[in-house]
Amino acid sequence: MTPAAGGAGAQLVVIAKSPVPGTVKTRLTPPYTAREAAALAEAALRDTLAAVAAVPAARRVLALLGEPGPWLPAGYDVVAQRGGDLAERLTAAFADAWTALPLPVVLIGMDTPQVTPALLTEAVRLLDGHDIVVGPAADGGFWLLGQRTPDPALLAGLPMSRPDTGALLMERIRAAGVRTALLPELTDVDTAADAHAVAARIPSSRFAATLAALGADVPA
Repeated sequence: MTPAAGGAGAQLVVIAKSPVPGTVKTRLTPPYTAREAAALAEAALRDTLAAVAAVPAARRVLALLGEPGPWLPAGYDVVAQRGGDLAERLTAAFADAWTALPLPVVLIGMDTPQVTPALLTEAVRLLDGHDIVVGPAADGGFWLLGQRTPDPALLAGLPMSRPDTGALLMERIRAAGVRTALLPELTDVDTAADAHAVAARIPSSRFAATLAALGADVPA
């Protein structure tokens, strides 16, 4: 894929799993069934891909575990995820994007359907004057990571999916002495309570409509 005409000098990468029942959003079961959890995952992924598609970028990439489906819009290069654990797969996604096109990389997951084109545009803008941009997540992780020049040492061996993941990442960044910017904190959709909280913030989204169609009450 050639850089988009007039696009910004950065590329946006979404790292995701195909929304197959039983393989995604397993912490939503219960109260939801595996099929319902997959429907919510697909809605979150669709909202995320739509937000990315609305941002001027030199290239848009989906680093995918699984196979693409009808939920994938036009304009994305699809690459298979590489590596074992999540830290390895994130590192590989940065490396593969940089190898294909040596421009700054902004990477997000599929767990924050409330992400907006404005937030992503700000991440790209911040990389003009910073080496790294981080979007912290409410669960202690991060929902976005941007690198002006990807460093494989940044994520190597980093414990993932823990309450201190984000803090450990920031310790590495501070130790490296690089210029860093932060974006607002967002909530990853991991639990049913997360899903309802996020949907309430984005009532017109596909994610909120999918959750409402399931008809479940907000968990206590």
